[in-house]
Amino acid sequence: MPTPQPAAASVSTHVIEIERALARITYLISRARQHERLMAVAGLPLDRAAVALLRRLAEAEPLRTGELAALLSVEASHVSRQVQRLDKDGYVTRVPDPDDRRAQRIRLTDAGRTAVDRMREVSRSGMQMALADWSPEELRQLATLFHRMVDDFVARAEAEIDARPSA
Repeated sequence: MPTPQPAAASVSTHVIEIERALARITYLISRARQHERLMAVAGLPLDRAAVALLRRLAEAEPLRTGELAALLSVEASHVSRQVQRLDKDGYVTRVPDPDDRRAQRIRLTDAGRTAVDRMREVSRSGMQMALADWSPEELRQLATLFHRMVDDFVARAEAEIDARPSA
């Protein structure tokens, strides 16, 4: 059973404005043109799916394909195809799973780490320019509140998964 949603009238105007701002920024950063600019400046020939996989892998590696798929909220077959391509291009490699000799984990290569570092550098540079007029205190507050919001979103998503009846 889906979680009941509050009536529109009971939603805080602040929440409405936050949702609007997040929708705008999500649109801006997920546009194909923005991705192409990021890849051009970073000097990388990667599609958006590959970028998401590499960035997520850089946060916690090595991971099994299924773990990576769950973290990205996509099907394992999608991750398998991406991993094959990224392995062929030298960005990732497969390593034995120490917990199960039959399984493998995916790890970034030096080229993969370099690619993620370049992407982060270009992305952070653009963000730095956009926020250049913000005070250090405003930036600290924004960072604190963003982390809090993300933590709350993650906790809510995990609670919803835990509350689902098992099939």
